[in-house]
Amino acid sequence: MGRRPRPRGPVHDLVLVVDKPAGPTSHDVVARIRRVVGHSRVGHTGTLDPAATGVLVVCLGRATKLVRFLQAGWKTYAARIQLGLETDSQDTTGVELARIDASHLDEHTVCEALSAFQGSFEQVPPMVSAVKVGGERLHTKARRGETVERTPRAVEVSSLVLDGFTPGTVAEVSVLLTCSAGTYVRTIAHDVGAALGVGGCLASLRRIANGPFTVDEAVTLDALDRAGPEDVLARGIDVVAAVRRTLEVVEVTDDEVARRLTQGGSVPPVGHDGPVALVRPAAGGRSEQLLAVVADDATAGRARPELVWTRPEELR
Repeated sequence: MGRRPRPRGPVHDLVLVVDKPAGPTSHDVVARIRRVVGHSRVGHTGTLDPAATGVLVVCLGRATKLVRFLQAGWKTYAARIQLGLETDSQDTTGVELARIDASHLDEHTVCEALSAFQGSFEQVPPMVSAVKVGGERLHTKARRGETVERTPRAVEVSSLVLDGFTPGTVAEVSVLLTCSAGTYVRTIAHDVGAALGVGGCLASLRRIANGPFTVDEAVTLDALDRAGPEDVLARGIDVVAAVRRTLEVVEVTDDEVARRLTQGGSVPPVGHDGPVALVRPAAGGRSEQLLAVVADDATAGRARPELVWTRPEELR
């Protein structure tokens, strides 16, 4: 196993939006970026399967501490589904289990089936997923040919729109969908096919948005491989700008409150549900500064830090 690269210079705290190609794993993408920037503090905010393409949000430096806050948003995908074909992996890379003539399906029938998968519902994770059961990931069990009981999980699909339909013995359906984190699109493809009585599987998947980060601003992996470290860093999104896209932000102008936050202390409640970023605004030639991410504690009547970003000595 190769060693992670030692830092060759300053470690920059940035968020980078990458357009992942089909083939490499999300970890492969992270490893390649580590080599380019010359340090190991690189992580991503949400796995894409090797065959999937599109937006992979990568955090560099201390921005890796923000992963759990940046990965919680809605995901938008362009997906292609084959109806009339069922596989053991719920996508076309798997072993074929059944093939049923789907030539009787029409666009109206498919639209009606898709409508049942909008809103909140429970979904059983596929055996090829990274969910852990009994301390082991499901895809590890699947590689041994095992199938185990999986606990359904609540997911939400806010939008599922038919984007194209090609009839045939294996009908092809293109959809655009926006869903909550943790939703398995391959399982939606499988379940839509089951609802139509012909079976279904995912043929292709492209993530076009991960929360507020879109494919339009993404850099390709080939471009990153050709770029030098400074070119890669120039494409990054500043930590405060990334946080402003994803979290509620409250500005802190009181120096004493700012100091208390850098020491991990609690502050008066901020009055928002969920995590809130506390930012010291720009002033007197000083750029704005992320201080902490907090959440209200109703029992204590205070807002407590979930992440302290700025250390006391960094307070400008």
